[in-house]
Amino acid sequence: MNGPLRLGALLAFAVTVAACSSTGTPSLPSAGGQTAGAMNQIPEWQAKNEAHRACNGPRTGGLFQCDVLIENKPAGANPYVIGGLNPADFQKAYDLPSSTKGKGQIVAIVDAFDNPNVATDLAAYRTEYNLGTPNFTKYNQKGQKKNYPEGNSGWGTEIDLDVEMVSASCPNCTIYLIEATNNSTNNLFAAEKEAVKLGATIVTNSWGGGAGEPSGSAFDAKGVAYLASAGDGGYGMQDPADYATVVSVGGENLDPEGNGFKQTVWEDSGGGCSVVTKPSWQADPLCTFRTGNDVTAVSNNASMYDTYDANGWFTVGGTSVASPLTAGVIALAGNQAKIYGGKTFWEASAKVHKKDFNTNITGTVNGCPSNFIDTYICTAGLTGSQAYGSYSGPTGWGSPKGVGAY
Repeated sequence: MNGPLRLGALLAFAVTVAACSSTGTPSLPSAGGQTAGAMNQIPEWQAKNEAHRACNGPRTGGLFQCDVLIENKPAGANPYVIGGLNPADFQKAYDLPSSTKGKGQIVAIVDAFDNPNVATDLAAYRTEYNLGTPNFTKYNQKGQKKNYPEGNSGWGTEIDLDVEMVSASCPNCTIYLIEATNNSTNNLFAAEKEAVKLGATIVTNSWGGGAGEPSGSAFDAKGVAYLASAGDGGYGMQDPADYATVVSVGGENLDPEGNGFKQTVWEDSGGGCSVVTKPSWQADPLCTFRTGNDVTAVSNNASMYDTYDANGWFTVGGTSVASPLTAGVIALAGNQAKIYGGKTFWEASAKVHKKDFNTNITGTVNGCPSNFIDTYICTAGLTGSQAYGSYSGPTGWGSPKGVGAY
């Protein structure tokens, strides 16, 4: 495919889901803690053979899957050439102080299985884009720098993407990778806790599925900012992004235009009304339960480097690009101790929303239920009675305009 990914329509999650009633309240809680719109559609990236998931498999029964989408090159093209959006693009589009901020900040990435090439792949990515030598350490879920889990081809791609996207927005950050033994709830949540024990104050997660209401303390350590990818199936939320203590990061298109970039809704971004308890800091009128997303960032055509699952350079999409990139933005701001899920963004003043977010984002997420069409739940850029300030489900309060809101 030439140019950025255009990943549209609703992914048919292999999970029990909840439909929305005419009042905007999910009518049936799911065992997986997810909601979705029309379940018989498939995404455009699948229908048009534009991309494929790195991680397939069930997202229920106590299992999660990584969210990265790998772009399929057209017939005859060399898939392993440098292309797509790079760190300079992200830093310019979001006005990030990447060269001067972030030193001493520890960002942890939690993923499942092992990528034995991650350190050398990260070094190659950073060398290509003049990001300097990484301050990077890999741990298993017990906090050991050895006895890593078995490798997994799909999760290996996700691991490389995550460390590279944190580097792209915050090259001065210290990066910890915690590899869970496998992709089960128990092991991923154990790795989540270990990240905090190791000293991380920002933890990003580019995976999702269904675990229901959080029952433990894996995502509620005091003074720690947790983030998660919103999912790549259009309308609907997934765990852990829908937890009240987690920043749900949606997706947008970032397309070069003139001297800058045009920002539009990435049609397959997760978001909307969830089936988990609505936090006290949300007061929007159409969702009785947790509303997502909280913020957004680029989710298509990102350049990455991977020699474990691939032969070098290729481009990827999905909200698993957006979550680690946003984790780096929070590290640049150095305000993570005050971030509790999306609370900081939802309670920010109108002045902050206008000044420190890109809010001129337009477009509609795919799979929107009929009762939410042309409302802020599914569409960005609305004005009038169907709007909720500058907020929209697909993009949250917007994308970064500097780090003032973070």
